[in-house]
Amino acid sequence: MEAKMGSLFESIGNFFTGGEQIPWCDRDVIAGCEREVAEAARGDSEERKNESIMRLSWALVHSRQKEDVQRGIAMLETSLGNDKSPLHQREKLYLLAVGYYRSNDYGRSRQLVEQCLQIAPDWRQALALKKIVEDRIAKDGVIGIGITATALGLIVGGIATALARRN
Repeated sequence: MEAKMGSLFESIGNFFTGGEQIPWCDRDVIAGCEREVAEAARGDSEERKNESIMRLSWALVHSRQKEDVQRGIAMLETSLGNDKSPLHQREKLYLLAVGYYRSNDYGRSRQLVEQCLQIAPDWRQALALKKIVEDRIAKDGVIGIGITATALGLIVGGIATALARRN
């Protein structure tokens, strides 16, 4: 478990040092976070419970499993209105943006990262995510234009062939 937590912190560190990839989290780390939440629920302080839930949310939205990502999004959306601290709001908005990015909802991810940047305009992590999201939106747009142009070319070619055969 300690090795898994070490790799978790290493992947977070790689993200902060300028890598363009959002770190991934594996099932063992998620299971460890779930145990931590269960232990905190058995009598720890409210602050400890909230911290362990945030760690679990982080792990879930960074998972490779879509169902984990969706669970993390649901946890974060539920808790978003419960906390008035700007720092906590910023963190939750960021994690939601990561979750929506991982769910391929790039528009929603961009909205959330923009809200996050309204709270902390110079936050490098959010700025990096914004770039990743915008690059992905641009890439998908280029692919969409290419598919549309190809389809249009096939249709025009088919019509031209049909007209040529008639004559």
